[in-house]
Amino acid sequence: MEELIGPRLRQLRKRRGVTLETLAAGTGLTKGYLSKIETGKMVPPIATLSRIAQAIGCDMAYFFQSQQGADAFDDRVSVVRADEQRPAVRGGSSFGYDYRNIAHTLRSKAMDSFIFTFPAELQGDTFFEHQGEELVFVLNGTVVFEIAGRELTLEAGDSVYFDSSLPHRGKSKGAQAQALVIIHRQPGGPHG
Repeated sequence: MEELIGPRLRQLRKRRGVTLETLAAGTGLTKGYLSKIETGKMVPPIATLSRIAQAIGCDMAYFFQSQQGADAFDDRVSVVRADEQRPAVRGGSSFGYDYRNIAHTLRSKAMDSFIFTFPAELQGDTFFEHQGEELVFVLNGTVVFEIAGRELTLEAGDSVYFDSSLPHRGKSKGAQAQALVIIHRQPGGPHG
């Protein structure tokens, strides 16, 4: 799926008449970094992709969508079977996070949902911040989650809901941990 991001970004940007300079100004990213994404030399982490989608005024799922499957019966309903889940920004780019998109067939939606696998070790001192709200529901394992300067230990069945503009990150403690992550875009923003 990573190979779809760059070409789709370039196609949408050109179709909307947005220059790399304008997109860079709207995202706070450099023109060079955006160019590397478009040419497939870089895969952005999900938080960066969310910023790009917001700046260009599209749904983040646009970068991952395929044709709707046989279960599609309405453009307002998304049915994704377990074997149809798609990797999304594998490994959170270079940060060791892994996302599986579980609702990629619906074109217009206010939320993005993923099965998220936390890395055992964090690389560097990177925290994620983006517009909207986020729910993390731990499916299995133990997650050490840092948010706004606090550290939480979350076990299977625990959840945290927060303003995703707060700096946040998490890692598995012991065995690999997975969570359902739902990101709701900023109300009133370009996504609704």
